[in-house]
Amino acid sequence: MMKLGLVSAILPEYSFEEVFDFAAEEGFKGVEVCCWPRGKAERRYAGVTHIDLDELTREKQNHYLKYADQKGMGISSLGYYPNALSAIAEEASVAVAHIRKLIQASAEMGINMVTTFIGRDPAKNVEESLDAFEKVWTPIIKLAEERKVRVGIENCPMSFTRDEWPGGKNLMAAPYLWKEIFGRLPSDYLGLNYDPSHMYLIGADHVQPIYDFAQKIFQVHFKDLRIYPEKVNFYGRFAYPALWHSPKIPGLGEIDFSAMISALNDIKYSGYACIEIEDKTFESKRDDIKTAIKQSYRYLHQYI
Repeated sequence: MMKLGLVSAILPEYSFEEVFDFAAEEGFKGVEVCCWPRGKAERRYAGVTHIDLDELTREKQNHYLKYADQKGMGISSLGYYPNALSAIAEEASVAVAHIRKLIQASAEMGINMVTTFIGRDPAKNVEESLDAFEKVWTPIIKLAEERKVRVGIENCPMSFTRDEWPGGKNLMAAPYLWKEIFGRLPSDYLGLNYDPSHMYLIGADHVQPIYDFAQKIFQVHFKDLRIYPEKVNFYGRFAYPALWHSPKIPGLGEIDFSAMISALNDIKYSGYACIEIEDKTFESKRDDIKTAIKQSYRYLHQYI
């Protein structure tokens, strides 16, 4: 059976131990642990560091694993979502180097899972982006194969605001691109960190891909989303998506989680499904964030 987990990004001020204490109290079975490099991040939910890879000794690795185990939980993956195909060479270089660090650390800790983005230069067309992907990611996946670490790419288009327009900053945005990516770089260690809300955002079915890409679903994000018809009518679908939609906690948007979880059961998915909280309604204070996590858990636990 699949295991209900939590993405640690929503608790940036908590230590690793505090995240696991809280998650265990609520009944979660695992946590996707955010492992960004230390420093300021430009977007929401980025730059969260619950395991600092630059200070990760073998002693600390053992501590983190033991602490999670004592709480009856697992680390579902080491998460980091940069732009490894950025047009800014230094940004891309930092991203690639840190992804490689994640793979090494995940192997050493026996987690054997990394969750991230492919990246993309939003000014490049699809064909140019696919060529760039193949060049940059072939050696990354070769390392993942050598270390036996699966890399789950989230299917977020990263095309919400002006700086991400028009192509977005993550190539893994739609099923036809997944097929092309998996065809260009066939590997048992390259797959999906599947989030249904991004499918709904692009106007696509969010259940069918579970069947179509069953063998490529390495991890799942549970996040909901609401599209406001009155805002679509005003701005149009070609306007920045941030103007007409909003992420929601599970159950308060338009994702059919009953059908989605039924499909995951059909394919006998037994990995982690991690709740990702990005609902602005619950961001004003720490107690609101806790409420969002608790409410999301209660809603999804009825199905799992």
